[in-house]
Amino acid sequence: APIDEATAREAGAGLLRTDREVGWSAGDVVAREVLRLGAVELVERPLRAPDPELVVAAVRDGLRQEGLDLLGWSPEAVALRRRLAFCRSALGDDWPDVSDAALLDAAPLWLGPELTRVRRRGDLARVDVAAALRRLLDWRQAARLDELAPERLPVPSGSRIRVDYTDPAAPVLAVKLQETFGWRDAPRIADGRVPVLLHLLSPAGRPVAVTADLASFWRTGYPQVRAELRGRYPRHPWPEDPTTAEPTRRASPRRR
Repeated sequence: APIDEATAREAGAGLLRTDREVGWSAGDVVAREVLRLGAVELVERPLRAPDPELVVAAVRDGLRQEGLDLLGWSPEAVALRRRLAFCRSALGDDWPDVSDAALLDAAPLWLGPELTRVRRRGDLARVDVAAALRRLLDWRQAARLDELAPERLPVPSGSRIRVDYTDPAAPVLAVKLQETFGWRDAPRIADGRVPVLLHLLSPAGRPVAVTADLASFWRTGYPQVRAELRGRYPRHPWPEDPTTAEPTRRASPRRR
C-alpha cells in the first residue's frame, strides 16, 4: 500500500539513520551523506569535508581494484623503482620491497600526503611518484643509493652511460665498443658485488657482444668481432690490443 514520506518517517522513526560514506567508484572518490529509512534512501547529499582516513581507504581500494598504473609513472619514477628493486636483490631485505603487492600494502607510508588530496583518477596521475618512492628509504639508504645503484656510469671515452636495471639480477650498460678501449674488466656496482652486463655495440649501435667478463671477451671474442667489422667501419679504430688503445666516441674524418 502506498504511504507518504511524512507518515513513513513517523511510523519508522526507529529505523531512521544518517550514514557518511566514502568509497571509490568509476575512477573517483565518492563522498556522500545519506539519510535512510531502513534500506530506503530518502536523501543524499555530497559530503564536503570527508574524514581523511576514509578518503585514504577509498583511494587504496581504487589502487587495489585498478592497479598502480593509476599513478603517473614518469621515466624517472620507473627508473628509480628498478634501482630500488636491484638494491633489494643485491644487498638484501633491508632495502624496500617495491613489488606491486608491497607498494599497495605500504601506500600510507610512501603515498600518505598525496592520498588525502585525491578525489579523482586525474589527481593520482599527477602524483610525483619518484619523490614519493624516496620516502621508503631511511637516511643511510638515501645517502648511498647513487653510489650503490648509479643512474649512469662513466666509460673510458668520457661518456656517462645510463644503466638499465630492468632485470634487477643483471643491470645492463649498452655502450659502443670503441668507448670501452682501456677497460680491462667490466665495472661492478653494489659495493663491488655485481658486475654490470655489458652490451657492446657496433658504430651503428647494434649489439656485437654481451658479456660481464670483459677480460675474457678481449682475449677470445674481440678478435672475431674485429675481423668482421673493421672492413665495414673503416673510419673507426680496431686496435689489436684494445686494453691499451685510446677510447673514442667519434669516427675519423673522411679523407678527401
